Amino acid sequence: MQIANVLAGYSLGEADLLRRAMGKKNPEEMAKQRNRFVEGAIKRKHPKDKVVRIFDLMEQFAGYGFNKSHSAAYALLAYHTAYLKTHYPVEFMAALLSSEISKPENVVKYIKECREMDIAVEPPDVQISGADFTPSASGIRFGLTAIKNVGRNAIDSIIAAREQNNGFPTFWEFCEKVDLRLMKQACIGITDQERSA
Repeated sequence: MQIANVLAGYSLGEADLLRRAMGKKNPEEMAKQRNRFVEGAIKRKHPKDKVVRIFDLMEQFAGYGFNKSHSAAYALLAYHTAYLKTHYPVEFMAALLSSEISKPENVVKYIKECREMDIAVEPPDVQISGADFTPSASGIRFGLTAIKNVGRNAIDSIIAAREQNNGFPTFWEFCEKVDLRLMKQACIGITDQERSA
């Protein structure tokens, strides 16, 4: 933008339009910008062959270039991610699985990655599972939200009943303590799905 401003007399707003055309790799707009850039630079008494060469270099850079501030931010993010994955693999993978909980295909992919990293992903358990994937002593506990057709209200009801009663010693106590209306809704959804399958 500064090159266009100083060399070809672009205002900062016009230079931003040039930047946007380069970023979107729009050939028609780039052709218009080439003419505007060359004419503006010639009016400022710069040699045409050098101006054309500079624009060619800018256009070439636009094909693969990346803003330095974005590059720095991505590099820092990549560093932090690599550090956490290396030094806190269980916690990192639990957070990653939780962030992708609404995308079953990604959950499957990251569970496979956990296995490759020798991190056990334990099955869901109404006695200890949270809504999200959580680190545990022996690996990662499956998050209840990732179970298909079990809604957030049912999960909140299970967790609230578990906390109030210090767990569920028996299946019958689970049925008594959890809001059955929510559980019935979840079970009806599962049953309907099984019938249609």
